[in-house]
Amino acid sequence: MSQYKNRTVMAVALVAVLVAGIAVGVSWSRWRSPQGAAAVASSAASQPAAADGAKRRVLYWHDPMKPDVRFDKPGKSPFMDMELQPVYADDDAGGEAPAVRVSAGASQALGIRVGTVERAALAPAIHAVGTVAYDETAQAVVQPRADGFVTRLRVRAPLVQVQKGEVLADVDIPAWREALAEYLALPLESGPGGAGQALPLLPHSPELRMALRQRLSVLGVPGASLQHAEQTGTVPDHFELTAPVTGVVTELGLREGAAFMNGTVVARINRTNTVWVDAQVLETQARAVTPGAPVRIQAHAHLGRVFTGQVLRVLPQVDSVTRTVGVRVAVLNGPGLLSPGMYVDADFPAVKATEQLWVPSEAVIATGERSVVIVARPGGGFDVATVTTGIEVGGKTAILSGLTAGQSVVLSGQFLIDSEANLKSAINRLSAGGASP
Repeated sequence: MSQYKNRTVMAVALVAVLVAGIAVGVSWSRWRSPQGAAAVASSAASQPAAADGAKRRVLYWHDPMKPDVRFDKPGKSPFMDMELQPVYADDDAGGEAPAVRVSAGASQALGIRVGTVERAALAPAIHAVGTVAYDETAQAVVQPRADGFVTRLRVRAPLVQVQKGEVLADVDIPAWREALAEYLALPLESGPGGAGQALPLLPHSPELRMALRQRLSVLGVPGASLQHAEQTGTVPDHFELTAPVTGVVTELGLREGAAFMNGTVVARINRTNTVWVDAQVLETQARAVTPGAPVRIQAHAHLGRVFTGQVLRVLPQVDSVTRTVGVRVAVLNGPGLLSPGMYVDADFPAVKATEQLWVPSEAVIATGERSVVIVARPGGGFDVATVTTGIEVGGKTAILSGLTAGQSVVLSGQFLIDSEANLKSAINRLSAGGASP
């Protein structure tokens, strides 16, 4: 009997659990129905929609993560766990760059700042970096005009500082010996003069002596060797090759004991009283650089010291990687402080400029295909304007087309506004193609 009662109690409990489950399921299904969901969402968004709807007409609602699907009522997004966002009539103007409206709270949260399009005549003072190089026009070459060999090398390595007239090498050149021997073989006689007076030696045949001296000059016999031969009457046992200018030996072509042929470069000497600075200027600024303009040079190795230079020429070549143009500047280097290879800063003077439109450079968004500026509407909202930019001077960019003076442009947060504008453009294009809500 007790066993029968236990079974009855268990059956009654099971029936009670089933009834409770059915009741919960019915309630859940009613709450999840479209009417119930709409009612719940409508009640949740009733106050903001009513407050904003009194001023602006809502066209539809959409999920920003799924903008191609439209809803005619507010509520929860079926795609993401978020509320559907309203799209107002004054925001959906269509076109390639529709207006974007941002609330005051969102503008403050995004840190949106605005500036003004100004018309001014800004002179582009150009700053560039460069390197010091030898002045190729201030170069001398020591080059014998006959065959011979080096008997002694006085300067044994490149990059040695030499003075004008300093001996670089002792050489033996047979052709010079023969020419000097023929010149000294001419008879000489004393000119008229008084007793005890030193008189110069005069040639018996002036024309012949003149021709032989001209031959020695053509062969390149050093003047010191010719003078020594006239004074002693003997041919020197070697000839000295001397530095024609004061500078640095940048190339040494021979070694001691080496033979050389006519035209061989024994040494190349660069003067250092003037040097070149090869500065790299942006190709958009190169047209503002003119030959003859003064340049202010500061070397990283001599901070605080200013060197003066002058633009020689703008080189006719653009670097394909850096998009810069070389500008060659001649710089006075009297103390010899500037050495080839040094890094320097070059400041070119500002040139006369004409009036044009300028905006802060931070307002320009360069996408690679175009440049855009976010324009703030007077009554609220933002537009995306495609612009043509010019040079940049002092943190401002010249605007050649796309804006007018006095317009307000966004300086920060414009990337988010541009993204929203592109999103609206995509929605408009989808709508024009026949997308249904």
